[in-house]
Amino acid sequence: MRAFGDLTSKWASAAGDSPRRDLHAGVLIAEILSRFDVIAVQEVKANLRALRHVLKKLGPDYNFLLTDVTLGDPGNGERLAFLFDTRRVRPSGLACELVVPEIGDPNHAIPVNRLQRQFARTPYAVSFLRGEKTFVLVTLHVNYGGSPADLVGELVGIARWLRNWAERMDDYGQNLICMGDFNIDRRGDPLWQAFTSTGLTPAPGLDRFPRTLFSSLEKPDLKSFYDQIAWFETVRGKPYLTLDFRASGHVDFQGAVLTGLDRNQLSWRMSDHYPLWVEFGV
Repeated sequence: MRAFGDLTSKWASAAGDSPRRDLHAGVLIAEILSRFDVIAVQEVKANLRALRHVLKKLGPDYNFLLTDVTLGDPGNGERLAFLFDTRRVRPSGLACELVVPEIGDPNHAIPVNRLQRQFARTPYAVSFLRGEKTFVLVTLHVNYGGSPADLVGELVGIARWLRNWAERMDDYGQNLICMGDFNIDRRGDPLWQAFTSTGLTPAPGLDRFPRTLFSSLEKPDLKSFYDQIAWFETVRGKPYLTLDFRASGHVDFQGAVLTGLDRNQLSWRMSDHYPLWVEFGV
């Protein structure tokens, strides 16, 4: 959600109010999130007023876990967060930020100068339990800007790290799923190739849906794949996920809420990206 931090304490913000996100937008965001069991939220800021307002509207059954603020210009003062319905899932113990080693196994190590650049916003992983099924969700927000070559190293490092982790978790029958804004411009470009280089497979069906609010309504941009939900189909030569994939999609709130606003105004109240979702059976 775009700059999800402070909130104007009015039902409808007016010209001159900052931020433009208001109580009405918070209620609408909560209504969308209430349809899901676990939600990864990007661009949570240091100020948690909007998040706390949304959680209040979601009710006492929802809880959250989040990182500290990432300082420095590349980090953009952001946090990564998971919201979850405690009636449906519960944390199973693991909550960590992913760090790629500078030395060691050459398949998972990266040069020091690249490491300092690539993890301005460290990927965040939390494990959840539903019944007897454990799944680990990794959310990340890849740096934006510069040439694609500047981002390839980050995506390759993440892909290698996740592959290694998936192979280790396979011994315990756990499931690893990654999600977030990978800032991949289009399918097949160098960033896409880096993202999928170790076998990460995007959720089936998501290529049918636009990612951003600024995609044309008449001719949706289906070339950009900034946001992804992905996992490894196979590990060690056998099917990896023990969860039963059922469906995927996105939530198109444009034209359904705050209809008097243009797209830019709507993006500052709701989001500049559409939520993506995947459904599994356990």
